[in-house]
Amino acid sequence: MTLASPLRRTLLTSLFALPLLAAAQDSRPIEWVVGYAAGGGSDTVARTVAEQMTKNLGGQGFVINNKPGAATNIAADYVAKAKDPSHVMLTADFATLAANPTLFSKLPYNAEKDFAPVGLLARFPLILVVGPNVPAKNFKEFVAWAKSNADGTPYASAGAGSPHHLATELLRERTGLKLSHVPYRGAAPAVQDLLGGQVPFGLMDSASVQQYIGTGGKLRAIGVASPKRLPTMNEIPTLAEQGLTGFEAYAWQGLVVPAATPPEQVAKLNKALIAALESTPVKARFQTLALEALPGTPQQMATYARAERERWGQLIRANNIRLD
Repeated sequence: MTLASPLRRTLLTSLFALPLLAAAQDSRPIEWVVGYAAGGGSDTVARTVAEQMTKNLGGQGFVINNKPGAATNIAADYVAKAKDPSHVMLTADFATLAANPTLFSKLPYNAEKDFAPVGLLARFPLILVVGPNVPAKNFKEFVAWAKSNADGTPYASAGAGSPHHLATELLRERTGLKLSHVPYRGAAPAVQDLLGGQVPFGLMDSASVQQYIGTGGKLRAIGVASPKRLPTMNEIPTLAEQGLTGFEAYAWQGLVVPAATPPEQVAKLNKALIAALESTPVKARFQTLALEALPGTPQQMATYARAERERWGQLIRANNIRLD
């Protein structure tokens, strides 16, 4: 008995330690799925934050997987049905969680039931920008120019159902302009065609256009769709300053995982996410892109997404905007 007891205790201790050992040795990278093309604002945020989260997760890395198209539905469906929920997560944004449930009569995922929120990432101010062929230098001149186009004026967006798209529809509603939508598979290709003059204007997120506006830039910033001027682009007036009062729109995004993800995994990711958003490198990068970091709890993200779903759902229904 005296010989068996130490052996038994050793075996029991080893058995209890196995799950902890497996967790500690889990160095498989987490697949971070982004529903937009590489090079755009969403992709930039994911790569910036992933680098810091890796340090906070003891070296467990991330693989960014861009799956653009169908207003993020392709990416969302892929993650919702993932067979290994502990090793995949999604940049779920305005389209995924707020707009698509109203824009589409049927979705391959349920925005509320198929995902567990990890936490909000960032909010992107939207900037009304015009290409090199547009003569307008302020909002009054922009409206006059757009009205002079008898056949209507096309505009670029990061995709059908994106905040860029719906914010411009809100602009159309408020101004009475005749506009036609040209959707792209992400902000990056939309910006490229704005630079090339293929489309004349768009309400684009600050992360995607900041390097192309300002002195010597190929895009001209007409106004910001936020209540106050951006600290890093203070020379750009708000649209409210120029007469479009009460017009406020942002692109925003957060992290979600499949609903089947263990709660302890969600908690671990949330802790790493908050630490990353509060780190000096991420703060510095976000500042250059005029982004507002939104660190918080999974519950806070769920509340924010629900409020946005109600707000933009009203606009979508009022204007009978459908994508199917």
